[in-house]
Amino acid sequence: MSTKSTIKPAKKCYEHLGGKLGELLLENFADKNWIAKKSPSDKHFYITELGEKEFSKLGLDLTKIKSEEV
Repeated sequence: MSTKSTIKPAKKCYEHLGGKLGELLLENFADKNWIAKKSPSDKHFYITELGEKEFSKLGLDLTKIKSEEV
């Protein structure tokens, strides 16, 4: 009898969370309006005011993310 267990991978790509978990988190955060794009054609997202509040509730220290022009 096998005691093999299955796990769900959480991939790290360079310094970012990748794979399906990263994709699902991105979609979920965008659906909740925690992150957004200035226009649909933009490549990058930004953290919204709502996102700042909600991520902080999760205990995330957003001061570790450098601000930049988007």
